[in-house]
Amino acid sequence: MDYRVLKDNELFLLTDKGGDIPLEHPYGLGLYRRDTRFLSEMSLTVNGEPLVLLKSEAGKSYESSILLTNSHMEKDGVLELWRESIEIERFRYISEDVLYETIRAKSYYPKPVSFSLELSFEADFADMFIVRGFQHGEVGTKHETKVEDDRLIFNYTGSDQVNRSTQVIWNSSSGAEVEGSTIAFPFELAHEELKEVTVRVVALVGEERKQPLPAHQAFQNLKQSHEKWKDTAMKVVTDHQPLNHLIERSVQDLRVLSTDVGFGPFFVAGLPWFGVPFGRDSLIAALQVLPFHPEIAKGTLRTMARYQGTKKNEWRDEEPGKIMHEIRYGELANTNQVPFTPYYGTVDATPLYLVLLTEYVRWTKDIDLFKELLPSVESAIEWIDQFGDRDGDGFIEYHQASSKGIANQGWKDSADSIVHRNGDYAKSPIALAEVQGYVYQARLGIAEMYQSTGNSRKAEKLISQASRLKKEFNEAFWMEDVGYFAIALDEHKKQVGTITSNPGHALYAGLIEEGKQKQVLDSLVSPKMFSGYGIRTMAEGEAGYNPMSYHDGSVWPHDNSLILLGMGFVQGHHQANVVMEGLIEASRSFEYARLPELFCGYGREEGKPVPYPVACSPQAWAAGTSLTFVRTMLGLYPTYDSREIILTPNFVSGMNEMSVQDMPLAGGKVSFTVKRRGEKYELDVKANSSGLNINLQFESQIHI
Repeated sequence: MDYRVLKDNELFLLTDKGGDIPLEHPYGLGLYRRDTRFLSEMSLTVNGEPLVLLKSEAGKSYESSILLTNSHMEKDGVLELWRESIEIERFRYISEDVLYETIRAKSYYPKPVSFSLELSFEADFADMFIVRGFQHGEVGTKHETKVEDDRLIFNYTGSDQVNRSTQVIWNSSSGAEVEGSTIAFPFELAHEELKEVTVRVVALVGEERKQPLPAHQAFQNLKQSHEKWKDTAMKVVTDHQPLNHLIERSVQDLRVLSTDVGFGPFFVAGLPWFGVPFGRDSLIAALQVLPFHPEIAKGTLRTMARYQGTKKNEWRDEEPGKIMHEIRYGELANTNQVPFTPYYGTVDATPLYLVLLTEYVRWTKDIDLFKELLPSVESAIEWIDQFGDRDGDGFIEYHQASSKGIANQGWKDSADSIVHRNGDYAKSPIALAEVQGYVYQARLGIAEMYQSTGNSRKAEKLISQASRLKKEFNEAFWMEDVGYFAIALDEHKKQVGTITSNPGHALYAGLIEEGKQKQVLDSLVSPKMFSGYGIRTMAEGEAGYNPMSYHDGSVWPHDNSLILLGMGFVQGHHQANVVMEGLIEASRSFEYARLPELFCGYGREEGKPVPYPVACSPQAWAAGTSLTFVRTMLGLYPTYDSREIILTPNFVSGMNEMSVQDMPLAGGKVSFTVKRRGEKYELDVKANSSGLNINLQFESQIHI
């Protein structure tokens, strides 16, 4: 990636590889908090001259180290600094919503040298929607920049009448001088002498006050937090090193993307543009990470319940019981210039909320959370029946009501993503294939929860609805001529017949009839759908296919992950291994083995994966993708009432052993190793405090 990003809680920094935020950068670099850009410029110079980048490292997710040096400097024939004589390191991190940067300068010139090191800043307090060019509107007033002792202060009063300020703080003993918004630090260094300065940047909203910690203490707190996250996560080690690297990267990145807005930890969608609570994205990422950190699911569910719709509001596409799509905190949202406080234009977040809840209870046996959230659950079920099924035909549809909302309200939410085979765009109301799967899965899961709590009447109703949906889906969406399901039904209930990845999600739900499963599995790994690195969002050769597009031919890791969970669920082991091997190979081409939000859908025969130019990285459900490989390869699908866990393992090529340590299950922990011996698998349970029996099912060798 051509940028460097750091995040902790609500604050994130986006710079170029040299660590600068150039003014007017086309990618919207900056320091952001709560959808406002608190720094729009940050540049480091020596004697007023830009530096030469040597190395830029961000492998640990929570810290960044950038190595630079000076260019040759002469003035009127007098030497100021010999080229490459000063080594400069920028070491930075964000801790407790404060940016810390320590700049270390070391001289390699044989004689003493003196120079000035300058940091220049600017803060435009631009709303995220304006930075991204999506909206324009009434904005507030920026005030005169102030200098007070050891700090530079930028102030802004938004159109929402909220005061926002950026404070740049340095050590008063550094001898710094300020001119305008540039801080100049004098340096005098002998040969191989090293000195450093530290600045702290605080982004404040409203009446907030914050006294930053000393840099060393802040970094120790941050490091310990990440170590605790890693130590408390389930650990997976295999004899397949590329997979080990991918899982380790995923666990690191997910910690960076975790946030808590008061109801427990959850994942924001991704950086740089989606560092806020999302419905669909946060729910899917929590589902992916369930075996590693189930408490994320609990925090996600409580957060979603807190912002659940309570009334009908067309401006925000809100309806009672509906789970939100996205919430924003900037001045355009606060002044109702955009409908994101929160915005509810998503058809899938509500059933996914119910799916995550039931999966969480199956893993943890924490039925108390179901009881706690029961009013929210029943509101969500009512939304599906009353508002989701707009015409009473049994299928869940979406339609945009808000003038500034989103037209397509499934996960493929770009305007061109739902397209007929003749190239015409489908018109809403639209019933998406994968959404019917989520609803089916939600109904059966909640029915299981109702039965466990003694409410058989409500359970029977949901089971009956699910049974009817399965029958009608397999009739209405199935395209006999191609042996595959339509992506959607349009406003006239006609099939949108383009071959896409969407129906693959219904495998995990169990919605696809057994007699159709093999055709779907084979289609997903066919040359038209499978690029060699992953399943494309749309099949090559379709009218809307474009390998460079956002949703019409690209490869999305999370899309593949939900399909993989389904492949494992129906024991499509061969097809699952093809997909996992492709994604593992793709990860090796990206920086730090980090799967991005998406990449282009060009075939493997054309070379390495082609990056999508503005893909988020790190991104939560992309990071969570490799974690689903573990469940898929183990065939691990717990149910609530069973006292037994059945593993149906099937490993990718070149892998013969997987060790799992401290898997959270049923309130306890399980550790075990699975080994492949020829065509058979062996299980060795090392520890088990779950109260469940862990066994192998040898029929796992059957391939669909």
